[in-house]
Amino acid sequence: MKNSFDQEVVLRTRGLSKKFGERWAAKDVNIEVHWGDVFCFLGPNGAGKSTTIRMILTLLRPTSGSIEIFGKDLHRHRSAVLSRVSGIVEKPDFYGYLSAYKNLEILGSMTCVVRRDEIMESLEMVGLKSRAFEKVKTYSHGMKQRLGIAQALLTKPELIILDEPTAGLDPQGMKEVRELIKRLSRERRMTIFLSSHLLSEVEVVATRMAVIHHGELIAQGTGSELLDREATDYAIEVSPLALAVELLKRLAWTKILSAENGKMEVRIEPGRSSELNRFLVTNHVEVFSFSLHRTLEDYFLKVTEGTSEI
Repeated sequence: MKNSFDQEVVLRTRGLSKKFGERWAAKDVNIEVHWGDVFCFLGPNGAGKSTTIRMILTLLRPTSGSIEIFGKDLHRHRSAVLSRVSGIVEKPDFYGYLSAYKNLEILGSMTCVVRRDEIMESLEMVGLKSRAFEKVKTYSHGMKQRLGIAQALLTKPELIILDEPTAGLDPQGMKEVRELIKRLSRERRMTIFLSSHLLSEVEVVATRMAVIHHGELIAQGTGSELLDREATDYAIEVSPLALAVELLKRLAWTKILSAENGKMEVRIEPGRSSELNRFLVTNHVEVFSFSLHRTLEDYFLKVTEGTSEI
């Protein structure tokens, strides 16, 4: 699908804030979601993710700040903008005694006229076409989550917003939803904004992400950009080890954490891993492997526990 916002910002918030009484549920949230992103909004439970999403979907009125979608101010162009957006904020709820097809027919008719082929196409996209005429009460929790996404797809949205789409799912259900998100991004070129408190469940699908904690945005970017913000640990396999250790002692921007059996664990200042690799090879050290020891999940846990300055 061709869109005039290719390579542009699809969703932008500026200073977006919401206060309940004396508590800021979200404060000065500035995010940018680009066309074609799978953008993951990360934070512990209660961090402000759902509040932010509800403001974006106009289910909550912001205390201050602004929201632009497709380059238009959401407050002034609400109907035109939201006609191109679809979202799931809470656990999808269906009539258990009706089939998936009938549920989508009823729910879809509340917002637009839906044809049979459109309903079947949505069910096919989420892998439920073969179960279209079975009662929803026979569905697993994961299938109901996918049916909720099928409902959101009925309007053919350009931006789809999913609040904790894997919440409460078993590992198989999580995998099914992850695969569906990747497929929608890859095959349908949809821009997808999803929230989660489980980084391990979304880092495999995210193109970009933002981390929110206590209502405030503390980091935003690609996975590599987030990890490059501070010193990072690497596991390096080298020969000869003694020479490598001697060389690294000369560098002020590296710290050897351990060295034994031909392997080193080294902490390197941001953005200098390639430089270190070249330095070792130039000085006649064979480098057999050079791998990131610290994961995005380590980073996420560290910053949300308040032990890192960003």
